Amino acid sequence: MGETVQTLAYGEWPSPVDAATAAAHDGSPEFAGFVGDEVWWTEPRPAEAGRRTLVRRHADGTEESVLPAPWNVRTRVIEYGGRPWAGTVRDGGPLVVFVNFADQRLYRYGPGGEPRPLTPVSPVGQGLRWAEPVLLPERGEVWCVLEEFTGEGPSDVRRVLAAVPLDGSAADDRTAVRELSDGRHRFVTGPRLSPDGLRAAWIGWDHPRMPWDGTELLVADVSADGTLRDARTVAGGPEESVPQADWTHDGRLLYASDRSGWWNLYRDGEPLCPREEEFGGPLWKLGHRWFAPLDGGLVAVLHGRGAPALGVLDPETGEVVDAAGPWTEFTPTLAALGERVVAVGAGPRSGHEVVELDTRTGRARVIGARHEDAVDPAYYPEPQVRTFTGPGGREIHAQVYPPHHPGCEGPAGERPPYVIWAHGGPTGRVPLVLDLEIAYFTSRGIGVAEVNYGGSTGYGREYRNRLRGEWGVVDVGDCAAVALALADEGTADRARLAVRGGSAGGWTTAASLSTTDVYACGTIIYPVLDLAGWGTGETHDFESQYLETLIGPRAEVPGKYAERSPVTHADRLTAPFLLLQGLDDPICPPVQCERFLARLAGRSVPHAYITFEGEGHGFRRAETMVRALEAELSLYAQVFGMKTPGVPTLELGG
Repeated sequence: MGETVQTLAYGEWPSPVDAATAAAHDGSPEFAGFVGDEVWWTEPRPAEAGRRTLVRRHADGTEESVLPAPWNVRTRVIEYGGRPWAGTVRDGGPLVVFVNFADQRLYRYGPGGEPRPLTPVSPVGQGLRWAEPVLLPERGEVWCVLEEFTGEGPSDVRRVLAAVPLDGSAADDRTAVRELSDGRHRFVTGPRLSPDGLRAAWIGWDHPRMPWDGTELLVADVSADGTLRDARTVAGGPEESVPQADWTHDGRLLYASDRSGWWNLYRDGEPLCPREEEFGGPLWKLGHRWFAPLDGGLVAVLHGRGAPALGVLDPETGEVVDAAGPWTEFTPTLAALGERVVAVGAGPRSGHEVVELDTRTGRARVIGARHEDAVDPAYYPEPQVRTFTGPGGREIHAQVYPPHHPGCEGPAGERPPYVIWAHGGPTGRVPLVLDLEIAYFTSRGIGVAEVNYGGSTGYGREYRNRLRGEWGVVDVGDCAAVALALADEGTADRARLAVRGGSAGGWTTAASLSTTDVYACGTIIYPVLDLAGWGTGETHDFESQYLETLIGPRAEVPGKYAERSPVTHADRLTAPFLLLQGLDDPICPPVQCERFLARLAGRSVPHAYITFEGEGHGFRRAETMVRALEAELSLYAQVFGMKTPGVPTLELGG
């Protein structure tokens, strides 16, 4: 070895991680499931206009992308979507139903044939949408969630459980879709049928609650003619969140609830493994699955504080045995068949992979979307999981990624610049996984710190509730506390701190730049900027009353809505910033950015505003991600005084 290490200015280290490499590896497999003995899942294709394809793993281990472009397997239900497909075996081959993104119709597909539509297109508002399909070929139906727009506004909408005929008779006939539930709840998840087919369980909730605030678990009897009768609430409430329910092999109701302050598992109402850990999470997408009952009585679970591990719970003893392997983080997409469990796992050295666990041996192996190093792993960041002390002595969880390069170090006595990343949600959590967007910065000598500020999930309900009424205060304060702690301890350069985030993280970034003097610049990505508009017709129905808990009841504290909004404080903003926005974003629409920039006009704050045609909430196309990353690096280079040859210079107007 004995290679010499070069001393180069932070931010100017030569890196093999370019923006195109980072973009090509963005996104992860999702919604894994079984079709007969085979495992199928959805997978991103950034280079194919950002579509998601359906991948089939054959018995011999080969992978096949089942549907060619432009088919895009993704539902828009609640705009964040949900499980968009289901499959079974009929007449010796796969029978699959899936939602196509462009028209939101449900399609039937068998290999060798063309997809055939099962549902109609509605001319009303944003039409008909479907999620969490359950195939019932013996009934000739697929049961799912129907989201139906009744008018032109984003909240002119109803949601019910519905049965769609598999024979295509509803393809042009809305009246051929059979409604199963009565619409008593504004939001519902898909039905889970008991093994004997006699009962169905689902989850419902209503404005102004979000599903992590309070939901109701409903059970109904399935009558011989396929109707649901006598729906009753068996768990949940205004301050109890039930994010998932299922049935054990012997017909007992299994569900996660946070009634104890932590999402724990219950079987017919009795706690199975009471621990101060999470066995569930926030229901951002319909069909998230944190646990899966096995035929033998065991339960596959995701559990932990912070990062969820994959384990197998024995309900009789309350013991959990974790799967061995390099994965330190799993996403809520568990599926089970017999004693086999399929999950999606990742770690600090690998992206998300499809993993199969044999519960008889406890051995797990990668079976799909196998991670391949796009660059020499010597350039990967080396994260540190840390806990900082915030305002009032509260704990703040964070992941710190120091600059890292096998052949470079910074000048003696110099401290590196750091970018604080605020996650979206805000009810979310940053996973500790290999992210080449982070490597893009750390391998150049720029540190990154991801902050799981108060309000984040993974640390119990009390930690989550810290943000109630305090959005724009606790998140901003926690990010600032981490930034200043890194500077105080000598890890980061106090004069070269930046902040960035998307969605709710974009809000935190904009609020941080307009209410603190911690940061020299920031990158604001598809943000919420104006609370007065957001929620009153400017966002989608799912989050339209989220502010009732994040800020407070609008009717009681209207002043808070203006006081907290970055658009109100645009005149205080002096730091340079980059604003990135998709033009087709129904969640955080461009009008928010335009209003913010109008308030800044004539104030000569250096900034750039870049918009992207065809992009919604969360960038999916490779060319978008490349332009966004390079623009962000150029902003930091200009503000922090770094040279970045080969990266286009971002024009900062003012």
